[in-house]
Amino acid sequence: MAVRLRLTRIGGKKDPVWRVVVADQRSPRDGRVIETVGHYNAQTEPSTIVLDGDRIKSWIERGAQPTDTVRKLMRIQGIS
Repeated sequence: MAVRLRLTRIGGKKDPVWRVVVADQRSPRDGRVIETVGHYNAQTEPSTIVLDGDRIKSWIERGAQPTDTVRKLMRIQGIS
């Protein structure tokens, strides 16, 4: 099972809010997730990014691969 750290969309029409989740890469974007490790809201000024660094590092150590967008959010928050 290939596990990814990726975004899933919540929020209303034309008001997107994103959760950072751990999910099987074969599941759909808004499908079943293993764990929620943060959230991201680009609609606020400045953008709101909340990530659980310990849980993210734990998942990466177990082989989870972050998507490019999640990797960028991690870099902004100082999580490597």
